[in-house]
Amino acid sequence: MSEVFALGLRRAGWLAGLPALALIWASATLYAAPQIAESLEAAGARVAAGTATATGEPWLRLEARGRDLAAEGEAPDVAERETVLAKLAALEGPRRIVSEVGLVETAAPFQWAAIRTGTARVALEGSRPAEIGRRALEARITGALAPGTHLDDTARAARGAPPDFAGAAAFLAARLSELAKGGRAALSDTVLSLSGEALDVPAYEALRAALADPPAGFSVGRIEIVPPAVARFRFAVAKSARGIVLDGFAPSAADREAALRAAAEAVPGGTVQDRLLTARGLDPAIDPKALIGFAFKLAELIQTGTVTFADDTLAVTGDAIDAQAIPDAAALMREARPAGVKPGPVTLAARPLSPYRVAIRRTPEAVTLTAYLPDDATRERVLAALRPRLFREPVIDRTRLAEGAPPDLGTALAAAAPLVVNLATGEVAVADRALTLTGESLYREAAARVPDRLAEALPPGWTGQAAVAARQPAET
Repeated sequence: MSEVFALGLRRAGWLAGLPALALIWASATLYAAPQIAESLEAAGARVAAGTATATGEPWLRLEARGRDLAAEGEAPDVAERETVLAKLAALEGPRRIVSEVGLVETAAPFQWAAIRTGTARVALEGSRPAEIGRRALEARITGALAPGTHLDDTARAARGAPPDFAGAAAFLAARLSELAKGGRAALSDTVLSLSGEALDVPAYEALRAALADPPAGFSVGRIEIVPPAVARFRFAVAKSARGIVLDGFAPSAADREAALRAAAEAVPGGTVQDRLLTARGLDPAIDPKALIGFAFKLAELIQTGTVTFADDTLAVTGDAIDAQAIPDAAALMREARPAGVKPGPVTLAARPLSPYRVAIRRTPEAVTLTAYLPDDATRERVLAALRPRLFREPVIDRTRLAEGAPPDLGTALAAAAPLVVNLATGEVAVADRALTLTGESLYREAAARVPDRLAEALPPGWTGQAAVAARQPAET
């Protein structure tokens, strides 16, 4: 029993010593590993220094991996590669030489890329010019990045780089500072490309401005920049006598251009001030172009005011173009909103028009009534004065109802209607209590009688002016 017990104690003592032995081995390994790496790299330093090129930098790079020595870089030719590897193999210390040495070749197309892999980390890949030292190029690129950015450079030396490659590479690297993780800036010969998500709205605008002015000798190719997301998406059309101001956000550059085109069409000859920024945040259920189009339909109904979209709700405030525009805007908001858009308040007031305008235009194809009339009774009176004097030509009524008409407007228009209808072409234009009749008559005698007939027909307090020419030449 005593011998069995003694044997058990000996076994237990041996097992108890294993953790201590493992700890001693691990400590020795951790202590010795850096020294081994330094020793191996120091042994190869002379060989690496002997590969210095015209740039002053060695093309050979060495890295200790345990007791192995890894050789990297691009040799100018096969002979030099073999010579360098033979020198490394003759070194004492490395267990083996792991060769990852390539050759300097011509890259066609010459492609290089920088990828943002982290907040302060950028990876370089592809080809770099053999005539520019690796460290020199890295210094140029690092200078274009945010301070503290680390480079993971796996680009290989090659021939065939475009002129001023370093300048273009630095330009692209600077753009990465405005992109989120995953952003990619690339060069293919002299064509630059960029993709990724902008960090924020100012970064997106800075990217747009920079890409509009690429380095000399280079062009901009494929650009796929995702706009940043905003917490509160807003779009507004402000209308005044001077023109239109666009404010807020547009989901894409194409949507921004669509809004600018709509604004230019809404105020021909007026000014369009663009304060739009490109950003995401619009509900995916809402079609941005439908939203823009609907906003401008509402804007057509105001003289001055604002159409605003915010929190998925559209509202319109300001002065309506006329009294009829107020129920028209309410009907649009109620019945024609794009899907996903919530109705907001329609807060419009109708101001009397000044000057109050109306026109009757005669062409060989039709007679068209435009601008404003005070009520349906006046409209019917004018139409009744026009229709009996026409044969096949239609009367097109495009008038709207609005307050502020001058006294006796219906009488003045009814008196002028026969005169303009009897012309080959012509127009009656009213501005408050001034009526102008212009056009062309088929007959010289009829043209001469128009001024007197107009003066006789107009109600008291109105002024009239007629300028009608005869189509047929006068007799000599």
